[in-house]
Amino acid sequence: MVINMGDSKEKQKRPGFFAGVKSEFKKITWPDRQSTVKQSIVVFCIALVVGIIIAILDFFIQYGVNFITSIS
Repeated sequence: MVINMGDSKEKQKRPGFFAGVKSEFKKITWPDRQSTVKQSIVVFCIALVVGIIIAILDFFIQYGVNFITSIS
């Protein structure tokens, strides 16, 4: 008995790309408005804090480089 896996006489029609996308979009559970607002506020605050930290580091590094270059 010989079994050829790739030689199926009866081919099944596969769904197209956009049909697959549509079926996947039906599975998505979107967050509610309140959750989206809370998460947006958290992202904004974290970005603000990281920006302040980078600005402080930049100030000290600039001060250090200016101090080192002014020694000679």
